[in-house]
Amino acid sequence: QVQLVESGGGLVQAGGSLRLSCSASGRTPASTEVMGWFRQAPGKEREFVVSISRNGYTYYFGDSLQGRFTISRDNAKNTVYLQMSSLKAEDTAVYYCAAGNAKATERWYDPVRYDYWGQGTRVTVSS
Repeated sequence: QVQLVESGGGLVQAGGSLRLSCSASGRTPASTEVMGWFRQAPGKEREFVVSISRNGYTYYFGDSLQGRFTISRDNAKNTVYLQMSSLKAEDTAVYYCAAGNAKATERWYDPVRYDYWGQGTRVTVSS
């Protein structure tokens, strides 16, 4: 089992920045070969944000977030970070950390490929 704990959410004005953190504990590292972030806005389905493999390869789905959102990880700390800048009102959502083994690289954006989830941290961007 792997436990994921997110932190860093909050209220920020449009154009501002936030950094989310997600710390993993338990049966790592194989179970956390891939770690990523999804988000769910009110009334919408959960959507993929970005993921990173243990060796640092990153996967963004499309171009809309790349350039504003940056993922990184510290393997020694079993922690993944999401640096968000130039935040917009439409970035308001609950952000979930997810972890999976190597099979997650087959379809990075598919939540089914991830075995473990955090409880979520809320990000609210005021316009």
